[in-house]
Amino acid sequence: MSIGAIPVFVAVAENGGFAAAARQLGVSKSAVSKRISQLEAELGAQLLHRSTRSLSLTEAGERYLAHAVRALGAAREAEDAVLELQGDPKGVLKISAPMSFGRLHVAPLLAPFLRRHRGLEIDMVMDDRVTDLVEGGFDLAIRAGTLPDTALIARKLAPCRNLLCAAPAYIAEFGQPDHPAELPNHNCLHYAYFSDAQEWTFIGSDDTIRVAAGGSLRINNGEALLEAVLGGLGIARLPSFIAGPHLKSGALLRLLPHYDMPSQAIYAVFPERRHRPAKVRAFQDFLIDAYGHGLPPWDPG
Repeated sequence: MSIGAIPVFVAVAENGGFAAAARQLGVSKSAVSKRISQLEAELGAQLLHRSTRSLSLTEAGERYLAHAVRALGAAREAEDAVLELQGDPKGVLKISAPMSFGRLHVAPLLAPFLRRHRGLEIDMVMDDRVTDLVEGGFDLAIRAGTLPDTALIARKLAPCRNLLCAAPAYIAEFGQPDHPAELPNHNCLHYAYFSDAQEWTFIGSDDTIRVAAGGSLRINNGEALLEAVLGGLGIARLPSFIAGPHLKSGALLRLLPHYDMPSQAIYAVFPERRHRPAKVRAFQDFLIDAYGHGLPPWDPG
């Protein structure tokens, strides 16, 4: 009983409550509460202080958690070691992906990937906020941008350029800037999760220019920002994986093409493990093949 309760107890401790732990584990709140009560009865010790508003660990709970986390990690290592030997991946692959990139360039690949690997199931969560992979129980995350220093393992999947774009209707009404210094005279739209959302950097052949460009819209979703640009509202810095098809079709125009903007990359990121499960390696390799080994399919060239 106590061995089976370890992942439940760790989930409760890490999530700070029964309801959040139940959501993570995919079970009912009452099942989690019952398992913890059984564990405490078996150990003969109270592990949690419970109140109507909060939950905290007792001294016994703190001691038990330290050993439980190590035991859970060892169990996962054992599982990974076995799964690494499997010729065909099996089990559930839990993936985290940014909202826009996930919808545009990951979701279309799920059906062909699952047809190739019939023994797999995928649980994909899309969110533009950075998710803690270990806490969320994710096997792999897709991330775009510059990765911070971290203990996570990262594999580059594809380049991602940032491009300054506007719709032909906006240019027809307000004119086209010929130099970055002219941008404060335009309505510049921003993606909220860029670390330098209010300041754009342009890299020329001779110098680097930084411009504080204000405007009437700041939004936390890339596709919503795209819709505003397509509607002629203003100028925006867009990643090539969103803007590429619209630049090819002429629905968007690239502005200031003689200047580059700082670019990033698309990465597959996964927790550090001694053994990487076959399901993780299979999905990573599938993404690399789909996105190409040079210019990705969404890039306008």
